[in-house]
Amino acid sequence: MSATPEHLRLPVVVVAGLHRAERRRAVRELMEHAVDGVVLHHDLRDASRRTVHRELRDADGTVAVADVPLSNGCSCCALREDLLPELLRLAESGRHGLAVVELWGGSDPQPAVEVIANGEVNGRPTADVVELAGVVVAVDPDRLLGELSVPDELAEHGEHTSPDDTRTRAGALAHQIEYATTLAVARGSGTGLAMLRQLHPTARRVLLGTGELVRAALGGFDVAAARDRVDPALALLPQQADEAGVTTLVWERRRPLHPGRLYEALELLVPAAQRSRGRFWLASRPELMLGWDCAGANLAVEDCGPWLAGLPDAAWERCPPARRAAAALDWHPAHGDRIQQLAFTAEGLDVDGITGLLESCLLTDAELAVGEAGWKNLPDAFEDLLEPAP
Repeated sequence: MSATPEHLRLPVVVVAGLHRAERRRAVRELMEHAVDGVVLHHDLRDASRRTVHRELRDADGTVAVADVPLSNGCSCCALREDLLPELLRLAESGRHGLAVVELWGGSDPQPAVEVIANGEVNGRPTADVVELAGVVVAVDPDRLLGELSVPDELAEHGEHTSPDDTRTRAGALAHQIEYATTLAVARGSGTGLAMLRQLHPTARRVLLGTGELVRAALGGFDVAAARDRVDPALALLPQQADEAGVTTLVWERRRPLHPGRLYEALELLVPAAQRSRGRFWLASRPELMLGWDCAGANLAVEDCGPWLAGLPDAAWERCPPARRAAAALDWHPAHGDRIQQLAFTAEGLDVDGITGLLESCLLTDAELAVGEAGWKNLPDAFEDLLEPAP
């Protein structure tokens, strides 16, 4: 079956956000300006019972509801098995000018976007009949600082996406904001808006209620660029900033970190900022890039695979071109592409304290002179923190 001409494909906008009132308001604004728009929403309030409630709405209200099993307790599986066929059915009906996929509160938009952009139904790519037009995350800026400061899990608030979803609200909120290209924002204070700008400086921020959301939401979405933007190995960290009491520190060094001293410093580093992220390397693991992902005083350390400096030339071809280009542009004669790059964002951030603490964790000149063979003998306390590479 041939693909539908591009101008006839059904535009799809994905709307996500933990802040339900703002998310629903963004959906309403999109529907008010759409011609024959339709909203598809998968309600995961009964995720612990392995049930998904699917709702289809148009401008007049609810059109249809159905209960769908949560296969294998996996929300991504539900997206593939139910969302995609529904989108194809809506597209092929030819009755709608826009489909809005309203995600559940705690949902990470990236899996849904990847499924819509790259999925298929019965061998037919969804991209043949639908066009991913935009990704919107709706936010109330005045709630940001408080919600990024506490370690509550999504499940404590009934916002989890599966029975085994142990993510925190702070982590889910930060990831939603940093992935989208359009942020639909309620009016907020200077502090909340400053935090939002520093979390995602390049996002387009649209004030709800001004009528600007539709144009921003239909501006297109580069799935590969968004994937790279949140990949610890490729992400461009925000620049240093200081606005309305919110500060971002970007700390960069080349020499390796002492695993023992860094582990001891986590007690102070983890709660030092509402949001911190980046990549780093330990002297005891010189071949391994590690991702730092912290929100709500909850740190995840991810195995991001090898640094290019430790790979034979032939293996470089298996790495993404963007990764190779970044390494070549910033190659160090002794350490190659290995680097410490950590960004800390918080209200009232103690820049000097964090900087001094991190500097104390670097290898001293005497420790550095021992070389990699000696570094690998250093006690490594990070084994229990490490999450495997995806």
